[in-house]
Amino acid sequence: MNNYKTTVGIEVHAELKTKTKIFSDSANHYGKMANTCTNVIDLGYPGTLPTMNEEVIRLGLRAALVLNCKINKHMHFDRKNYFYPDNPKNYQITQNRTPIGVDGYVLINTENGEKKIRIHDIHIEEDTCKSIHSEKKSMLDYNRAGVPLVEIVTEADMSSAEEAVKYLEKLRELLLYADVSDCKIEEGSMRCDCNVSVSKTNKLNTKVEVKNIGSISNVGVAIKYEEERQIALYEKGETFKEQTRRFDDKTMSTILMRVKETGNDYRYFPEPDIPYVDLTDEYIEETRRNLPLSADERRKIYKESGISDINVEKVIQNRAISDYLNKFNNINLVIASNLLLGDIAAYLNKTEMTIEQTNCTDIKFETLVKYLDNGKINSKIFKEILDDVMETPSSIDEILASHNIKEMDEKTVIEIIQNVINNNSQSVEDYQNGNERAIKYLMGQIMKETKGNANPQFINEKLIELLKK
Repeated sequence: MNNYKTTVGIEVHAELKTKTKIFSDSANHYGKMANTCTNVIDLGYPGTLPTMNEEVIRLGLRAALVLNCKINKHMHFDRKNYFYPDNPKNYQITQNRTPIGVDGYVLINTENGEKKIRIHDIHIEEDTCKSIHSEKKSMLDYNRAGVPLVEIVTEADMSSAEEAVKYLEKLRELLLYADVSDCKIEEGSMRCDCNVSVSKTNKLNTKVEVKNIGSISNVGVAIKYEEERQIALYEKGETFKEQTRRFDDKTMSTILMRVKETGNDYRYFPEPDIPYVDLTDEYIEETRRNLPLSADERRKIYKESGISDINVEKVIQNRAISDYLNKFNNINLVIASNLLLGDIAAYLNKTEMTIEQTNCTDIKFETLVKYLDNGKINSKIFKEILDDVMETPSSIDEILASHNIKEMDEKTVIEIIQNVINNNSQSVEDYQNGNERAIKYLMGQIMKETKGNANPQFINEKLIELLKK
């Protein structure tokens, strides 16, 4: 890129997983009919007073802790004053001077090793209502007004689109596994603005703010587009003023919204209707102790259990699967993860259900894994009984009986093994001459004769024993 250096800073708004809004008892629900989750406080009626939702403080603290922030123990809220249709009070209640967390960081893995992305601050604030635009009019949905947010602001520490994407993926993972936010970008519960500038020196050039980016992957697309656009302007000898642009996912480009002629003056002042919030050391430590198992802690457990790196990441990417897997302590996690990511996942996708909505109880799942682990059933039998496992209340043993599947007695299995050995002298000779593939052929012949009704582990051990005689 003609020796240009890219500098990126990111601001993320994440909605907190509370039942009610930050300053009122209106329900915090996505997807409800417009303007049905609201009241006079959300609408900014004169004379109404906000009441602080304690759960918002707890979740905000959780977010600050998982982002390695220093905690402000003595906080107040501020009024950010501006006039816009989506802001019914003409001010937004936020934290300006005393954000709940400062000086944090997120670690990401890059091709040059681990990199620390510094967090300037994380502050709690209320959301505005949602603007819906058509060709002839604009409408406002106040369901979102007053929804609690954390805004997370980085330093300008990222130097590529790839680093920005990795930061957002890690941030989403941290907030999701801390039960702070569901981070559904497609539903707007995690929103991202990027500040992008390019320069040939270490001195920052004019930055451009890019808004309206609807996915993490599109953050990368937007940054790369801005790199190319800004470099082309500088190469022509042109300059530009600081500006705000929006990302258009149809053209995969950014479009000018407004030029920033002057800095914003929001005339912040302390919110007079909300008392100071004091966090004790005991409260902070209790919140830290009660943090759910993080994604990195889960990775460590899964890898130590023998799950492949690919499957570990697949499990981590699906919080529901990870939570379900973590219910079980004394089963083979490799087999369990293969089931959850394979045939069971396919069944759930086909039926559009969660595993909790099926008849596959925890006991049935645990029995399945143990039977597959000890060889009582194999993958072929599992596929045969899958629908019954998921759809009927019967136990695994009852299901096996209904399919007339029963394990053959050892004496009969040994006779079959000996017959296969007697009838395949060439394969026996090949094995004894060091050809390990020959035993796979013999195993296949035995499994064919037993029709999958024998324990593969027993067959393998007895076959090797008889071949050595």
